[in-house]
Amino acid sequence: MAGRLSGKKCFVTAAAQGIGRATALAFAAEGAMVVASDLNAGKLQELAGKPGIVTDRLDVLDPAAILAAAKHHGPVDVLFNCSGFVHHGTILDSTEEQWDFAFELNVKAHYRMIRAFLPGMLAKGQGSIINVASVASTLKGLPNRAVYGASKAAVIGLTKSVAADYVGRGIRCNAIAPGTVDTPSLQDRINAFTDPVAARQNFIARQPMGRLGTAEELAPINVYLASDESLFATGQVFIVDGGILI
Repeated sequence: MAGRLSGKKCFVTAAAQGIGRATALAFAAEGAMVVASDLNAGKLQELAGKPGIVTDRLDVLDPAAILAAAKHHGPVDVLFNCSGFVHHGTILDSTEEQWDFAFELNVKAHYRMIRAFLPGMLAKGQGSIINVASVASTLKGLPNRAVYGASKAAVIGLTKSVAADYVGRGIRCNAIAPGTVDTPSLQDRINAFTDPVAARQNFIARQPMGRLGTAEELAPINVYLASDESLFATGQVFIVDGGILI
C-alpha cells in the first residue's frame, strides 16, 4: 500500500534529534524520500541507511551552504524548518548577543531555507513549507521566554507572509506550535539548572496533561501538513501543546 507521502521529496533541518528526527522518520515511513540535515554530523549518522532517508550535514547559519544544499537536493515537495534554540530569562536578563543568535537561528535560518527552496517549488507549481513556531509566541506569553517568544512570534509572521504571497501559486506555508516536548535539547536546558529535578517538575507543572509531550506525538501533524490531505490549509498555526492554551 502506498504511503501518504509516496512520490514526495522532503527536506528536514535539525533532523539529528528531537522533533526533526521523529518527523524525518515519519515522512520516510509514509513513503517520502527524505533529506535529513543537521549541523551535528555524528548524531545525523544514526539516520544514515534508514529506508527512504539520505543525510547531509548542513549549517543553517551559513547562507552559501543552504544555497548549495538547495541546488544539490532540489527541487523538493516539502520543506520542514525545525532549527531553533531556547534562551531562558526575562528581557532584563537578555543580551544583545542572545537576541542576535535567536533571530539568526530561529527566524533567519527559516527565511534563508525558504528563499533557497521556494523557487524549485514554484517551478513545480506546488509545495508545502512547515515552520516550527511555539506556543510561546503571539499565542501566549510564558515566563522567562522573552527572546525565544519574540523570535517564535516572528516565525508566525513569516509563515503567514509567505502563505499570503504564494497562495495562488500552489505553495502552502504553515507552522506548528508545540508545547513543552521532551527532547534532548530540553534535557540539556534542564541539566543547566542548579536543581535539574525541580526544573523538570516545573516544566511538567505548566502542562495541563501533567506530562511532557514527545517528539513522536508532533510528527503526525507534520505528516498531515506535508501530505495532500492538507491542500486547503495554508497560513495557519497548528497547535499541539498538551492543553497550555486551554
